This record gives sequence, C-alpha cells and structure tokens, in this order.
Amino acid sequence: MKKALVLALSLACAGFAAQAQTAAVKPANAQTKVAGPQIQFDEMKYDFGTAKQGDVVKHVFKFKNIGTQPLVISNIGVSCGCTTPEWTKDPIMPGKTGSITANFNTAGKMGIQNKVLTVESNSAGGNAMVSVVGEVKEANATPTMTVEKVESTVGADKVKVKADDTKLKAKAKKS
Repeated sequence: MKKALVLALSLACAGFAAQAQTAAVKPANAQTKVAGPQIQFDEMKYDFGTAKQGDVVKHVFKFKNIGTQPLVISNIGVSCGCTTPEWTKDPIMPGKTGSITANFNTAGKMGIQNKVLTVESNSAGGNAMVSVVGEVKEANATPTMTVEKVESTVGADKVKVKADDTKLKAKAKKS
C-alpha cells in the first residue's frame, strides 16, 4: 500500500513538473516584449558587392519597435562624411516599423569599404549599429586585353581578341 501511494505521488509530481516546463518553452520565432522601446533590425549589415568609384550606393535598413513604448531615433552618427543617413523622424509606436536609408558616395574611395551608422535612440538596448560594406573599384580603369593566335595557315592568320568578356575575331590575308 505504501509503495502504491509513493508511486502515485511520484507520478503526480512528475506530471506537474513536465507541465510547468512545457508552459515555459516559447517558440523560436516568438518575440519577447521589452518594457520600454526596443529597436530590432531586419538586417544589421548590407553587402553591396562591388561598385564603381563615383557611384552612390543606397540601401534601406528596416526595423521594428518590439518594445512597449514609442521608439524615437534622435540622431544617426556616421563613420565618414561620404555616408548620409535619412530616417523615420516620427515616434515609432510598439509593433510598428520604420526605416533608415544609407547613401554612400563612393567618390574618392577605393578598395574594401565598411561604413558604420550608429543609431542613437531611446531604445532599451541602447545605441545600435548597422553597416554598409563592399568594394569600390576605379571607374575609368583601362580594360585588359589579351590577344591569342588561334590558327595560322598559308595565306591567312586568325586572331582572337578578348576585352572585358567580349570576343572579337579578326582575319588578315598575307600578300
């Protein structure tokens, strides 16, 4: 009788423990509401690949206020004067979205670039940073050309010229 009572009590405790653990588990995609405003970006880094010197690379960073109070962006600091930001000036209510547009002027820039924008706001998480990265190549670079002799026969030479992935064929007759 004692064994049956202990077994029943053990099963009841195990059942309550399992039920409590199940209630505490949240889905992976669930967002936790934060007391106060909280900014959450769709992406923190934008890779533009390659751009020619003098191009203006433009990208829109979208974000959401996952907090419980209005989010206000007060300023956006940039790592270089070549990057100019535009952003949602009105308060972003809880559950609503806003955007930051980064305009990166590649004039005078060469090589690998990493332009950081520091988002200053009343977010509970403090300042956030997003970045625009990629490579800037010289705009007026001379295309490289390779000339390859393909075939030589009596009376004619065939030459294949390749410049920037464009193939040209030229024939010349000997006199």
